[in-house]
Amino acid sequence: MTYIWTLLSTLLALSTTSAAFEDSVTDYAPAVNIPCPDLSTTEFVREWTASNQTVNPNEAEYVQTRINTTIAQAWNDWLSDGSQLGYNTSSFQGFFPKIGIAIPGGGLRAAQFGAAALSGIDARNESAKSAGTGGLLQVSSYLTGLSGGSWITGSLFFNNFPTLGELVFGNGNNLTGWLLDLAFATPDGDDLFSEYNQYFYGSILWSVMAKADTGIDTSITDPWARMISYHFLNQTNRQNFFTNDTAHGAGQLWSNIPTIPAWQQYETPFPILVTDSRPDGLNTTTALTLDPTVYEITPFEFASYDPDLSAGVNLSFAGTPMTDKKPVNASACVSGFDQAGFMMGTSASLFNQILDFAHNTLQDFSQSDSNGLLYVLSRQLSEVRTRADDVANWPNPFNGVKTSTYEDTNSTWLSLIDGASNGENIPLGPLFVKARALDVIVTLDGSADDPNNWPNGTGMLITQERLSSILEASHQQMPPLPQNAQAFIDTGARERATFFGCDPSQNPPEFPLVIYIPNMPPFNGDDPTANTGTFQLQYTPKQQQVLFDQVHNNTIAGFVPNTNDADPNFGKCLQCAAVDRARYKISPPAVMNRSDFCQTCFTQYCFDQTNPPSLSEVPNRKQIFVDPDPQGLLNFLSENKNKLIGGLVGLIVFIALLIGGLIWWKKRRDRQFVAHYHQVSALHEEEEANLKAFSQALRPESYAMPEYRGSLYSDS
Repeated sequence: MTYIWTLLSTLLALSTTSAAFEDSVTDYAPAVNIPCPDLSTTEFVREWTASNQTVNPNEAEYVQTRINTTIAQAWNDWLSDGSQLGYNTSSFQGFFPKIGIAIPGGGLRAAQFGAAALSGIDARNESAKSAGTGGLLQVSSYLTGLSGGSWITGSLFFNNFPTLGELVFGNGNNLTGWLLDLAFATPDGDDLFSEYNQYFYGSILWSVMAKADTGIDTSITDPWARMISYHFLNQTNRQNFFTNDTAHGAGQLWSNIPTIPAWQQYETPFPILVTDSRPDGLNTTTALTLDPTVYEITPFEFASYDPDLSAGVNLSFAGTPMTDKKPVNASACVSGFDQAGFMMGTSASLFNQILDFAHNTLQDFSQSDSNGLLYVLSRQLSEVRTRADDVANWPNPFNGVKTSTYEDTNSTWLSLIDGASNGENIPLGPLFVKARALDVIVTLDGSADDPNNWPNGTGMLITQERLSSILEASHQQMPPLPQNAQAFIDTGARERATFFGCDPSQNPPEFPLVIYIPNMPPFNGDDPTANTGTFQLQYTPKQQQVLFDQVHNNTIAGFVPNTNDADPNFGKCLQCAAVDRARYKISPPAVMNRSDFCQTCFTQYCFDQTNPPSLSEVPNRKQIFVDPDPQGLLNFLSENKNKLIGGLVGLIVFIALLIGGLIWWKKRRDRQFVAHYHQVSALHEEEEANLKAFSQALRPESYAMPEYRGSLYSDS
């Protein structure tokens, strides 16, 4: 152990001198003890109230500029003159709805579902454009993600907002794809002590210990964040995966999103990640109630619009010890805490619910993934101190803020955890903030709410409850939904696109219109392949492609009641839903009449509480997951059962005849060899015991930090 720490110290020292010349995995470490900006002119923390909300000025400027330029043109490109919908869209100019999109949690399933669903509403995708659904992404102002949904969100931005297919699968040029066939925690296979796995763990630990060396507490979220970075940020490919040729995303900051070219051209929605908090001293290992503060992370702020806090800190200074809205020490500010991987890792830090220290296990993960994560954590904990091992540790920038209402006002640290820990698996909260004034919210629900890993509206219903019970003063309310999860099932709302809140009773409307597109069984009755488990951390290329294609096709298809057909008008119906709130803005309080075509669409797709739809309208949808690329011996045996049975019968007959002929010979020879056998057996047992003892003593300490640079793979 002393050798390992000495090696680490040497590597850290070397990285300090080399950082000026090239990227390093140690760039994951924030810069500490840097002079703070002038406290008299710099606003570190801003406050507001639920009745006097404001968004960050930089956010407001970006969103409004984009609405006036890029989005205005995108509406014209998508709807043309509107005649296909029965409108003249020239009357909508200046009144187009403001739209946000939410991508849920659910690990790699959610990330892939989100990517495929976004491709179905992306005007750059030819099949989506042909179907009429492509264009909704381009007219959207906001994009929110949590947990697995945060991975696709971050990946889009740190790869300069490419098409979704290129993002996931690569383009043979500057994008290598997500490399999901390399498992998160054991990319070189199940053997933790294989040469390449040890190189990988060494790099991960090198990054994390560089951060710990600054005095900032780390946790299991930090190696988790680094593993996420290898797949979703932009510096890793197959040739350098097990080397330190690049920083593998270390040093890429969430606050640097405004520097990417796509952002500077106003081509991207405004991104927001969501994370929950475990109140100081709670130490719960179960799901949260709805009461603890929910936070959001934007390129400009770490903030909460919950009425009890209603404050935000400049993200560039996150990690700086603060009290009463100012740094504790004007000469000791922190920058670089907002590592992109750590932001995504924070939103996906679910370990407080699944890390079992008593039994040294991570519940729900595969054995190999659990072993890999726990191995890295054990090595990490043996070298550095941590405040809390099972959360994301953030210095609390709101210490001393809102002392009468904020639950963690006296805490110097925040314990941040997975954004779905309170049951809100869809990051809808930021999109309902009143100051953002969204008219339409697109909910891409890839949750795994039932035993077959399909959504059943639970995330929507829990957000509805939190909006009405805790956030009534600060947020818009949810439109009417099915009464409970079973009603989502019985009405078929979870197996088709559904529009909620189509007909508000007042103007301005009392709630936004919600376009709900769930992860659903294939509309045409095919075997489902997209309802994979949340904790599956490896996919073969075929599994990825089939999942992506199935979700994409579902997204652009709509449904025809009582059939397994795609709706040829769904693209136009989606356009009707997206533009509908413009009717309320043109000359309020009057509301412009809805066109006959759009009314027909709304009759088919809108949820009507007084006349709810029926599950029978979406027949022959299969629920049970079918692996499109089965792996392993059991699948081979299942597929070749009849052939193997026939061969086995013949083999048994042959073996019986052979054994009969050998029995006599064996009895004769046994007496001659028995003494010699016992001697050899004893020798082998002694040798095996010695090797086992040596292995147990050596292997836990056998990893070494990577000392060299250069590809371990050939270029072929």
